[in-house]
Amino acid sequence: MSIAGFLAHSALAAARDQTRTAATIAADQDVLTELFATSRKLGWAGSNLNQMTKTLNSGGDIDSARIKATLTYVRRAATATKAAVERINNQQTDEPT
Repeated sequence: MSIAGFLAHSALAAARDQTRTAATIAADQDVLTELFATSRKLGWAGSNLNQMTKTLNSGGDIDSARIKATLTYVRRAATATKAAVERINNQQTDEPT
């Protein structure tokens, strides 16, 4: 399942659950917003990595500052994704069964 598909599926499932409080819904919206932003960051970083790889494979040279900047974006996106997943896991753990 793609990230966009997962997010859409999650949003629809959450919308159907009538037992959720407004605070829970707001928290979920924050997590989904964070995941969408992370998806955009990863798309941008992936595009840059592909361009750099193509340049290097064709014998070109890449400025080390560009590589560091791209890796910084990847690290930020990975950290944001991890935080969002932890928030989701914590919410699921805290829910009464």
